[in-house]
Amino acid sequence: MTYELIAFALFAFVTLTSALGVVLLADPWHSALMLGVTLVSVAVYYVMLAAEFVAMMQVLVYVGGVLILITFAVMLTQREEPDAETESDEVVQT
Repeated sequence: MTYELIAFALFAFVTLTSALGVVLLADPWHSALMLGVTLVSVAVYYVMLAAEFVAMMQVLVYVGGVLILITFAVMLTQREEPDAETESDEVVQT
């Protein structure tokens, strides 16, 4: 076995498990982080194919741009859930 095959198998496992994490995780923040891992591992495939420019564009455009927009969207749209103790104290006081 060559080192290239071992590296490909390792990154294939990383890509598939992180892609499953994007779909299966309930928290949108963790799902966005798994999407970042997936996109970076795809960039590694381009480096393995000696397409360094395409790999750099993958990182700059998708990881640097799209993932940051998704992160801002997740952070701005999540609302904080009030604690059960805080709600019960407010009901008792009024």
